[in-house]
Amino acid sequence: MQTLRPTTLRTVLTPKALIRLVLGWGAFLLTIPARPILASPLPGPALIAVLAAIVLVIVVCAFGVVSEAEHLARRLGDPYGTLVLTLSIVLIEVILISAVMLGPGEHATIARDSVMAVSMIILNLVVGAALLVGGLRHSRLRPNRAGVSAYLSVLVVLTAVAFALPAVIGSRGAYSPTQEIPIIVLTVVLYAFFLWRQIGAQSEDFREVGLMNSDAEFAPQQNARAEVVARTAVLVATVVPIVLLSHDMAALLDDGLNRLGAPIALSGILIAMIVFLPETITTIRAAYMGEIQRVSNLCHGALVSTVGLTIPAVLTIGLLTGQTVILAETPANLVLLGVTLLLTVTTFGGGRVTALHGAPHLLLFVLYGLSVFV
Repeated sequence: MQTLRPTTLRTVLTPKALIRLVLGWGAFLLTIPARPILASPLPGPALIAVLAAIVLVIVVCAFGVVSEAEHLARRLGDPYGTLVLTLSIVLIEVILISAVMLGPGEHATIARDSVMAVSMIILNLVVGAALLVGGLRHSRLRPNRAGVSAYLSVLVVLTAVAFALPAVIGSRGAYSPTQEIPIIVLTVVLYAFFLWRQIGAQSEDFREVGLMNSDAEFAPQQNARAEVVARTAVLVATVVPIVLLSHDMAALLDDGLNRLGAPIALSGILIAMIVFLPETITTIRAAYMGEIQRVSNLCHGALVSTVGLTIPAVLTIGLLTGQTVILAETPANLVLLGVTLLLTVTTFGGGRVTALHGAPHLLLFVLYGLSVFV
């Protein structure tokens, strides 16, 4: 077993990493004595200032998570490294949603609104921007169609279970308790089977075209195990403050939106955009470098993990706390989601993607934004 050398420690614990850790944990420690004040209605300017400060800390820490996960991604190779990155971001999203549900007040639709927002942000905004940037710089962007097809097969089923089926077999848009248990089990089984195949027998389906049948990505893992362990520890230490601050952020965000009379769905959109901002930048950077399969792994993989983990988590919380979890989407959003999935199939099914493929995705995201305020 390799020991953690001082040079490895200096490589991992950079000044930026230390600043993020100090900022995240320092902010959390400051909120402990301030919680009685935060629990009472704050004046408007104070509410904006505190909420902005917490969001800033969460975003800075989230960038730290992405930074460490990217190093692990490069070290471990695809699909293993990218899986670390997507699971790190998705874990933050799931915890934020769970924190809102476990907090005060009724949040029957927060999971639906958040996952729908994530779906539209990832499949349209992030993918559209990435294809536009990558397509303008590279003329031959060829994703691994087997991997993309696997992602979309799972996504079609998971999104139908999450958004469409509750309206058909449920009551008032929510599954009954007797329906929730098999839905939880089946969703977890499908997601676990997908991960097992992705990192096992079908791992080549999720690598860049032209880099398949190569075991080179395993060599760095064996030669730098200590660095992998250290970066994983720093990643976890950076995620924890986000988890601890999420409850305060969710409560303040709800208060602010209620005062503005904003749509309830806007809370889920804002949470999703805050959490997925670092991954958005990572994805666009990958597209700029011509790594189009990594774009798919980041985007489609993140959405599979989001739906596959969030739905069982919120349904379990609902069962344990007696809360109603409304998942059925509105007809307008179901149309937008259906068009998005169809567009994704046509975009990645042709074997070559261009900047022209990105423009319709961006338009769909704008239409989704407009539908929130209708």
